Amino acid sequence: METAEDGKGPGGTQQDGWRQKRRMVSLPEVHGTVPIPLTGSFWKKLLAFAGPGYLVAVGYMDPGNWATDLAGGSRYGYTLLSVIMMSNLMAILLQALALRLGIASGRDLAQACRDHYSRPTTIVLWLLCEVAIAACDLAEVIGSAIALNLLFGLPLMWGVCLTSLDVLLVLYMQQYQFRYVEALVVLLILGIAGSFAIQLGLARPDLVGVLKGFVPAGGIVADPGMLYIAIGILGATVMPHNLYLHSSIIQTRRYQDTAESRREAVRFATIDSTVALMFALFLNGAILVMAAATFHGSGHQDVADISDAYKLLTPLLGTQAASTLFALALLFAGQNATLTGTLAGQIVMEGFLNIRLRPWLRRLITRLIAIIPALITVYLYGERGMGSLLILSQVVLSLQLPFAVFPLVLFTGDKRKMGPLAAPRWMMALAWPVAVLIASLNGWLLWQTFL
Repeated sequence: METAEDGKGPGGTQQDGWRQKRRMVSLPEVHGTVPIPLTGSFWKKLLAFAGPGYLVAVGYMDPGNWATDLAGGSRYGYTLLSVIMMSNLMAILLQALALRLGIASGRDLAQACRDHYSRPTTIVLWLLCEVAIAACDLAEVIGSAIALNLLFGLPLMWGVCLTSLDVLLVLYMQQYQFRYVEALVVLLILGIAGSFAIQLGLARPDLVGVLKGFVPAGGIVADPGMLYIAIGILGATVMPHNLYLHSSIIQTRRYQDTAESRREAVRFATIDSTVALMFALFLNGAILVMAAATFHGSGHQDVADISDAYKLLTPLLGTQAASTLFALALLFAGQNATLTGTLAGQIVMEGFLNIRLRPWLRRLITRLIAIIPALITVYLYGERGMGSLLILSQVVLSLQLPFAVFPLVLFTGDKRKMGPLAAPRWMMALAWPVAVLIASLNGWLLWQTFL
């Protein structure tokens, strides 16, 4: 499905910032399939736009977050809550830019990169993004395998292999309306939130300590161990492939091709994204607070593995329900991330390379890349190596972030590319320091890790 371009942007305004005047639409099978009411109340329109933000939020609460949040809470108490909060605020800003790019230009971030950069640069960016998606998929595989092991005693090796079959679920869901996919994601998010709400009630955290944890501490940068976990939290919270995902799936909404309609779409989509990411802030904070309240003050500061946390929750909180809810939430998180990971992989490959693979083939390739290192780790180190691999996968995600963030900020601030919907100056004044901060923190991490 192609659309002809005459160099005009939203509302007929001239845009000459893009080289390609003829392009493929993003995710053509669901592009523009969700109707938006032309008239109606504020809440009716907001409901029509609700959904994409929650698909994006899934990536901020996947199993990779669990390992970093558990490690941060058990080792350093509530201190790293400030990192979760700042990371979430960065995510809100960057996702707002991503959806703005999709609505204003009609391109997802991968397509925009292919349009703007040379072919060699595009290939490098694509490879880096594929590495990030593979790292994210690795976290999903490991998390789901651990959850199956904890709930049903399934060996990790079999659990890793079994998670590859969730591609069937994705293919089945893709036969139906995109709203069904969004509804399933929201349902699983509610299940995760309910589980952690009960666990927080059982853990009874120190409210004063929680509030103090939201105040940034200088020791985070000075302590290499704390910095490593902090960068892992950043990588697990601000997900690079989510920027590609959001710029694409927002185009499933059938808004009008006028400047006014697109401006309205940006407003409602930003509300949807912000609310959804606040749910992610609650869930990530809940994991760290639970770990801090349960493990940090009880002589279990070395808890970083998910299986260790599962085994200790029952004796420390006094009920088997705590461990069961923990494992169920982990399984929900892993399966939820599977849906968005599939879409992100499709968007990235099609956008950067302008080629289309059958969804089952694309998912199979991604799964094999994730399963092979997971199987090797299980074979060599058993479940003890899984926690370290989860944290490492999140650091890999963080290291890829600048290569997605800088192009996004560059494009959305360019009036030639974005027309009247270019990001305002105040937004750019926040976005560029965030991009530089992310790059600086990653450089510091590399220096601490290797030198």
